[in-house]
Amino acid sequence: MNDLAALLPLVAILALFWFMVIRPQQRRQREVSALQNSIQVGQRVMMSSGIYGTVTSITDDTAHLEVAPGTVIEIARAAIAKVDSPMHDQADGVADGPVDGA
Repeated sequence: MNDLAALLPLVAILALFWFMVIRPQQRRQREVSALQNSIQVGQRVMMSSGIYGTVTSITDDTAHLEVAPGTVIEIARAAIAKVDSPMHDQADGVADGPVDGA
């Protein structure tokens, strides 16, 4: 009986660790995975490095982002951290070409 009482605090610490650390991390990982699987062409996204771009094409593991007019980079799909907005926001009259004199 004494041995069982000595193990009880260890079991309680392990259970607390599970509920405070491991379980929330698994939930966050599922949310990130769902976000990365729901990305569509035309969406504006932010990479984990902070670079913004518009998705031009998607494959299983990679995506192509247009980060500036005419500049397309290939990235790992897992590097996408969040979806910012769809591409149709550029219909507000903002020019996406270079400014004259620049």
